[in-house]
Order: sequence, then structure tokens, then C-alpha cells
Amino acid sequence: MGRAFEYRRAAKEKRWDKMSKLFPKLGKMITLAAKEGGSDPEMNAKLRTAIATAKMQNMPKDNIDAAIKRASGKDGAVISEINYEAKASHGALLFIECATDNPTRTVANIKSYLNKHNGQLLQNGSLEFMFSRKAVFEIPTANIAIPLDELELALIDYGLDSLENEGENVFVYGDYVDFGRLTEGLESLQIVPSKASLQRIPNQPATYTAEQLEDIEKLLDKIEDDDDVQAVYTNIA
Repeated sequence: MGRAFEYRRAAKEKRWDKMSKLFPKLGKMITLAAKEGGSDPEMNAKLRTAIATAKMQNMPKDNIDAAIKRASGKDGAVISEINYEAKASHGALLFIECATDNPTRTVANIKSYLNKHNGQLLQNGSLEFMFSRKAVFEIPTANIAIPLDELELALIDYGLDSLENEGENVFVYGDYVDFGRLTEGLESLQIVPSKASLQRIPNQPATYTAEQLEDIEKLLDKIEDDDDVQAVYTNIA
């Protein structure tokens, strides 16, 4: 598939591993889920999944409980969700999702990273039609006890858009508003995802050379190292 593809895949795996093990980011994900849908995991599928993700990374129960309490604003600073849209070198598009208790600090940091790596901050709404927001579930094939055609048929009633088999993992996609329904559908089948999230999928993915990707990845690494950044989505194929 070429050097650029291998470089991109390795970079994505490196960044996910780096980010998913950071308890502060996981804690903010739990806080935002509880703030959005309530603090009871039984009644909030997004919170239930966020807690499961944190537990898979061995996040202590005390940290999880504290993150849920922060959703009410009674335990420290209030966390807000803020998104930024930007352009990196070589025309790559970035959608940056943040969770912060200090928006002034966060936007100053984002601008600094962009300025140092030939990027620029765009007006919010500029990329509205460049990305589609999707519910995405990554499931180890070993966790699926039924044929994939049966799984696909069963999940259609829960909002399934598509199902993709990539060997060791199966990816389930649905509209972002169906995140809770798809979570419940997988639970009814006793299927446990290794990752579940709301992602922004590029509508027109762009291809870059390995050299261009190296430039872009330097910026992505700086942005994703920031404690306030939860996720960065790009239009890279």
C-alpha cells in the first residue's frame, strides 16, 4: 500500500496509544458524558462506554468517580467542550475537540502550535461540510461469536450504517445520534468493543506523500500532547 500508508498507520497507532493512557483525558471524557446525559451509567450509554474505556486503561475507580462528580460542578472547575477548526501545512484539514476549564489558555496554546508549524486557525463552521460525525465501535473479531452477516442484520434495527471487517477487528459505524442505540444493541448481543467513540470522518479524504505526512504529524503530535485536547480529526486518507 506504500510508504505513506504505513507511515500514517504507525503514526495513528502511536498517537492513540499515547492519548488513551492519559488519565486526565479519560477523566474529561467521563465528565463530558455525565454532563451531557446524566451521572447514572445505566441510563447514559455514552457514560457507560466512557467508563468501560477508562477501566480498560486501568484507570482507578476513585478517578472515575471524581470525574463523574465534576459534571455537576461540585468537585473543582467546570469542564467545557470547545472545538476548533484549522488548516495544517500542505492543506491538511484539522478538527480539534477540546475539554477545558480555561478556554483562553486552550485557544492560545492551539494558536501557538499552529503558528510554529505553518498552520492556521479557521473560523468555526469552515469545515462543517468536510466531516461527518459518526458513532464508531472497534470490536476484536475474537469478541464476536456470531457470523458477521447476522451481526450486521441484528444491528440495523439499532441504527447501523455500515460494518467493515479489517481482519483482527470489525468496525461498526452509525450516525452520531445513534451512539446509545448501537451501544445497547452490542450489549444485547454480549459483544464488548475495545474502543467506542464519536468521530468525525472526512467526506473527501486527501492523499499525502510520506514527506508531507511527516510535516503534518509534527503539528498533530504537538496538539495532541496538550492536556486540553481530547481528539484531532483530519482529512488524511
